[in-house]
Amino acid sequence: MWLPVFVALTVLNPLFNPRGEHVLFTIFGRPYTGEALAYGGVIAGVFVVMMLWFGCYNRVMTSDKFMCLFGNWAPSLSLLLVMVFRLVPRFFRQTRQLIGARRSVGKGTGKGYRDKVAAGMTVLSAMTSWALEGSVITAASMRSRGYGSARRSCFQVFRVTAGDRLLLVMMLALLAAVLGTATLGGMAADFIPQLSFAPISGGYAWGFLAYCSYLLIPTVLHFREALQWHILRSRI
Repeated sequence: MWLPVFVALTVLNPLFNPRGEHVLFTIFGRPYTGEALAYGGVIAGVFVVMMLWFGCYNRVMTSDKFMCLFGNWAPSLSLLLVMVFRLVPRFFRQTRQLIGARRSVGKGTGKGYRDKVAAGMTVLSAMTSWALEGSVITAASMRSRGYGSARRSCFQVFRVTAGDRLLLVMMLALLAAVLGTATLGGMAADFIPQLSFAPISGGYAWGFLAYCSYLLIPTVLHFREALQWHILRSRI
């Protein structure tokens, strides 16, 4: 899914940024440079990785995990954020269902601009009513269950183990090494007018090793869990 986006952003960057010493070819009289292509690849990689981060966050950080982390520190704010994060995807799902239901009965299928605007306003009005009605029902349900009448308690399904604390210490240590290397210039890179990277030698090599180890933590945890499941299933 994201590979075409990465390729498109990488290829398009030299069309808008012609700077660089190594000209690969010219297009419409503008130089297409290798430095701009490399810089476009870096920018495209950052964009794709950020989108993947958000996707992983939506899959991993469920509402109960969010409340477990921040429920004791800021219970009201945590509950508000969880409700907002839950409302947005529900709103879009309900909108798609409403549009599909209208089309199944022959509504909202007009080709003209006025028909599309009218159909959109109808859907928006219905979704606004749905959101307001849902908020009123939620508030009434919370009030009937005694929300706000006493200090709110938080039931935690997850427990922080010694292994979790050890992993957190390791991650902080690796991150400190990476930040120290970056502060000393060990991660400096120049793309314009020519490619130039900090050498991976001396103390910088330890920072590079710490960065690679930090990135491999999710992979190691995934394979560790998969191996545990394989061993447990083989004993059945």
